[in-house]
Amino acid sequence: MGDFNASLGKGFILVGFSDWPQLELILFIYVLIFYSLTLFGNTTIIALSHVDLRLHTPMYFFLSHLSFLDLCYTTSTVPQLLINIEGHDHTITYGRCVAQLFSVLALGSTESMLLVVMAFDRYAAVCRPLLYTAIMHPLLCQALAISSWVAGLVNSLIQTGLMMAMPLCGYRLNHFFCEMPVFLKLACKNTAGTEAKMFVARAIILVFPATLILGSYAHIARAVLKVKSISGRRKAFGTCGSHLLVVSMFYGSTIYTYLQPNDSYSENEGKFVALFYTIVTPMLNPLIYTLRNKDVKGALWKVLRRGTDSR
Repeated sequence: MGDFNASLGKGFILVGFSDWPQLELILFIYVLIFYSLTLFGNTTIIALSHVDLRLHTPMYFFLSHLSFLDLCYTTSTVPQLLINIEGHDHTITYGRCVAQLFSVLALGSTESMLLVVMAFDRYAAVCRPLLYTAIMHPLLCQALAISSWVAGLVNSLIQTGLMMAMPLCGYRLNHFFCEMPVFLKLACKNTAGTEAKMFVARAIILVFPATLILGSYAHIARAVLKVKSISGRRKAFGTCGSHLLVVSMFYGSTIYTYLQPNDSYSENEGKFVALFYTIVTPMLNPLIYTLRNKDVKGALWKVLRRGTDSR
């Protein structure tokens, strides 16, 4: 097909789910519902974290950052998917595709780092309760949040730069958004060296944080098992269990997608896995963190009552 990089004016064709036309209407309805719930749930958590003074704690400070990340991450992919399913034009310009690739990598990398920070917060709360306030000082919390965003942006800049420097042959992306593993399928020259560098960068941003999280939760589990109070154990496991479930969903799907060899990557399977971590997980995160959380539910009822009384 020739070297596609020679003509940046051309765009790409996002195949999406056009190979399964019988699924498109069902997918459109479900994606729209999930996207609406994601916007509502995560916006609610951000608003409550700012409005209610009881939620002005490190845990909810980081949770509001996670909700904002989920809003941005979903919005970077879902509108394009809905347009492609509903319309007949599946093209995306080169510039928009690169911007989408950069934003997806940046937001995903930032979330990976932020989940480590949230695990450290839970470690400090459970294993160092008497020093928790001193450890999780507001200035440190802000520094950790900013560091997560900076690390995500730097990682995305490196990987997007390496990706765009690769010669691409073709313009047909068998996906519903511009994702790195699909781009690698279009490489038309021997790019083993570049792919190895990108793999190392992805491993650092995924495996290293996941290892730190598992280590912190090993210490948390050991500390919780020493607690004699059954109610104390339940509270600790309930709070940490929510975070651990989110961690499992995020790292399980992203490691499957980004750390498997390019030769064994299935584009069709990849599309359905991507649906999970771009649409389902951001929708579930608010529910996971709030269903058993008395503070958030109390803050929500307080706001609703205030709205009812003002009428």
